[in-house]
Amino acid sequence: MSGSNPGFTSSTDTRGVATVTLDRPQVHNAFDDALIAALTAELKRLDGDAGVRVVVLAGTGKSFSAGADLGWMKRMATYSEAENLKDGAALATLMRTLDRLAKPTIAAVHGNAFAGGVGLVACCDIAIAADGAQFALTEVKLGLIPSVISPYVIRAVGARAARRLFLTAERFDAREARRLGLVHDVAPPEQLANAVEHVVFMLLEGGPAALAASKELTSLVADAPIDDALIAETARRIARVRVSPEGQEGITAFLEKRKPRWRM
Repeated sequence: MSGSNPGFTSSTDTRGVATVTLDRPQVHNAFDDALIAALTAELKRLDGDAGVRVVVLAGTGKSFSAGADLGWMKRMATYSEAENLKDGAALATLMRTLDRLAKPTIAAVHGNAFAGGVGLVACCDIAIAADGAQFALTEVKLGLIPSVISPYVIRAVGARAARRLFLTAERFDAREARRLGLVHDVAPPEQLANAVEHVVFMLLEGGPAALAASKELTSLVADAPIDDALIAETARRIARVRVSPEGQEGITAFLEKRKPRWRM
């Protein structure tokens, strides 16, 4: 299945790997209200499609995403606080939708990822950057703040690093992004697609329901106290998964030394 929406393209291959490609190269894949709405709707559609196993987020042209479109920002400057609240909520919904997608997500980052573009990277489960990619949280230079992306960026790099990056708006390269935890791997530009495909291959080895449950488990356990309630909940979850159709198939396939059905 393939299709297109304002500012991006979306296609799904026979394996169930969906690639959503930001496609506004003339503005470095910056987003406006129309792109935000359409991209949010597309992500929700992919999340509800049982045939989709993995979602890759990429960009065309010289940049992954430069954040907010200048024309959109000019319009926002004339908005009331109430109108800006509605606008900010739409961007927050996009980030939340990407972050909570049940399918594994991979950001394939090349060129520049600035401001909201960094937010998109931080919301993906796995991020791979081309060597030479540049990152920056530039909002304060415009008298703004990285508000709606802050939960995801802080979760990725930690509060101490985020405080500096939010305040200085300094650029940092792909290797520094990896050191900070914003991206997981750095590849030569000509090998970025291969690096992404390597991760896709590993993800397709896992059971679809198990992948979704693992994502949910990470959110549940992160920063939670290791108390009786958490221990009991983790025990309930593994018991539920073990007796599920996918869990039974995975265990049976392992014992019978064959591939589980989701890998056939």
